[in-house]
Order: sequence, then C-alpha cells, then structure tokens
Amino acid sequence: MRVIDRREVFLSAAALSLIGARAFAQSGAEVPVGVIYPLSGANAQIGVDARHALETAADIVNKSFDLDLPTAKNAGLAGLGGAKIKLIFADHQGDPQKGRAEAERLITQDKVVAIVGAFHSSVSATASVTCERYGIPYVTADSSSPSLHKRGLKFFFRTTAHDEMFSIAMFEFLDAQRKAGRKIDTLGLFFEDTIFGTDSSNVQRKLAAERGYKVVVDIKYKSNSPSLTAEVQQIKTANPDVLLPSSYTTDAILLMKTMDELGYKPKNIVAQAAGFSDKAFFDAVGDKAVGLISRASFSLDMAQKRPSILKVNEMFKARAGRDLNDNTSRQLMAVLVLADAIDRARSTDGEKIRDALATTEIPGNRTIMPWKRVKFGADGQNVDADPVLIQYVGGQFVTVYPAAVAVAEPLWPMNT
Repeated sequence: MRVIDRREVFLSAAALSLIGARAFAQSGAEVPVGVIYPLSGANAQIGVDARHALETAADIVNKSFDLDLPTAKNAGLAGLGGAKIKLIFADHQGDPQKGRAEAERLITQDKVVAIVGAFHSSVSATASVTCERYGIPYVTADSSSPSLHKRGLKFFFRTTAHDEMFSIAMFEFLDAQRKAGRKIDTLGLFFEDTIFGTDSSNVQRKLAAERGYKVVVDIKYKSNSPSLTAEVQQIKTANPDVLLPSSYTTDAILLMKTMDELGYKPKNIVAQAAGFSDKAFFDAVGDKAVGLISRASFSLDMAQKRPSILKVNEMFKARAGRDLNDNTSRQLMAVLVLADAIDRARSTDGEKIRDALATTEIPGNRTIMPWKRVKFGADGQNVDADPVLIQYVGGQFVTVYPAAVAVAEPLWPMNT
C-alpha cells in the first residue's frame, strides 16, 4: 500500500481549488454582493453618488486596468477563475429597520456573499447585526460611529476611520492653529439626534475637556428638522471661535441658510464631513461656505502621492458628472477591499471571505486614500485609515492638514 505524503495532499487540494475556480467561472455564475444605501428620501443624492462609485469599483474589478489597485490588473476575480462581481442594490431610505429588512432580503433571496453600506451609521448598526446572524461579512465604507466596531461582531469590517479618529485629527488641527498664535478658546457643538450625531458629540465633548477648550454652546437637534432658527440663535449668541457641526445634507444646507438669514457668520466651521462634504450642499450654499473646513478621507490633490487617483476619478466622473469626494472615494475603495478578500478566499462562502478580510494587508500606496494601509484589528476596524482636513476655497477642496500632505495653509478665520 502506497503512503501518500503531505505534499501530495497539498498539491491535490490546490488542484481541486483551481479546478473549482475554473468551473465557477465557466458556469457563467457571478459573485453577488449586496449594497444598501439611501436611494430615495432626503439623502437620495448620497445614494445616487454611491451607486456611481460602487459601479466604478465593480468595473475596476471585472475588467483589466493598468492601475496599482487590488484586483485591477486581472479581468475579474483570479481566485475564482475570472468570475465577475455583481452588485445588487437596496434602498434603506435612511430607516434603520428598513435597512435591517433589506439586508435580510439580500441574504435570503438574492444570496449575496457580503454586503457593503450604508452611509447612515444607524442603518449600519442594524444591517450588520443581520449579517452577523447569517454569517455574511458586512463592510462599511462610510458609517463612522465609533460604537459600530465595539459590539463584538465577527463579520463586521470598517475600511475607513471612525469619528473618534476623525475628531482627534480635528482637535490636533485646532491645537496646531492655537500653537501658531490663532485665538481658539471656545467651541460650539451642533449635532443631530441619531447615533452619528450623538457619538460624534460625545467624543468632541471629551476631547475639548482634555485639551482645554470651553464648549459654550452644545445643541442636539432633531434630524430633518423643518426649522433651525432657535438653534442658530443660540449659536449666534454664544459666538464660539469654532463651530463643530455633525449633520447630514438637508440639515447642513438648512443650517447655512438659517445662519445667513439671521445675519450670522461663524468665525470658523470644522465639520464632521457627512452633509458638509456632499456636492449637493455646495451646489445649494457653497457661496455661504467659503473657508469651511471638514475632516475627510480623501482629496483630489493627493494624486501627486497616489498616482491611481486621477485615472479612477476620470472613470467615476464619466458616470457621475462630478469628481470623487470624501464619501464616494471611501465607497469605491470598500468594494476593492472586499473584492480582494473574495479573490484571496477563492470562495463565495461567508466564513472564508470573513477570514480573508481579517488577514487583509493592503499598503496605502495601493489605494486612492491617504491611509497608511488597510489592515483590520480583531474588532474589524482599519486602524491605519489616517484622516485629513480639507478646506473649501476657490470652489474646491484643498488639503490643509496634516502638514505632511497639506497643499495650502488654512484660511483662518474663514470669514476674513
């Protein structure tokens, strides 16, 4: 009787895996990936832009491009014999329970192997729990609530920074400005009443106390409020050196319009992105937001350090008619990170894709982001997703912090 050694077993397993991958591709099967975004309602434009970004990413995966990005050079997923990613979209309408139901439908009916979402942290909170129950990876591209990765979920992954990381960068920027001789003593907090706003404000309140800033106005308001007149009156009376708002698009637009109507020009705004980085915001009130600073994960002027940015931006712009921004860049990159994991897993099994995500290590220069790398901790958080701060001047955003990647000095105060 012939003894079979380990090497033969390993080679046989590898051969079977290769045969399986070829058969998978030859069968014409696609790899279904669920996508949950607000495609209708108050934040529908966010969902429309996200769709353009995610479909651009799918093109990068499914076709062959001379880009130094994960899965870009091969046409399709090499680990599955060139099989293609198929995105299946669902509309959560900004409703956490709708998001939960849509996640379950995508898993049970559309048989998706993973889900990407969802902009709103409140929706990611419910949808990711559904994915956990079914053993399907949930990759959030843009939901930034710090609590999301602290729930002990095994199948949750976040490629981008969370609001603690963003807020630390914001306060380090304020510290640097104060060290340079600029007067920054008082802060104003303005935040919506969802998990995004409340988590953001909790972090900022803590950092303000630790770093010696006085919070002179602290306003929690109802999301999608019909009026912010009373709130803006409070801000105007307190007149903080810096206003730190955390709002989605419709509220951000209403805030700026109300401040203008009441004749109030804040000294400085350093925003928690979200609505303040959305093109719809600048289309509506850009003339009132000159000098606004936002935390970010992306800026086009990073192209000098990330060569793939310009080509990818051209591809996105051909679909969307606009440039990549903080939201769409993160959404695009999340699909590439997920595709890389599916490719390495050589499988559509949720557990194997999850294990591949857990061992991801993509250098920053192989992304379109300013990150050091993509590497997930045990809690699913990418700890090397370095934020930047960008300022709206001359009809566009420029990077103003940190100094290592800044292309301009900040305009300070914003209303000079």
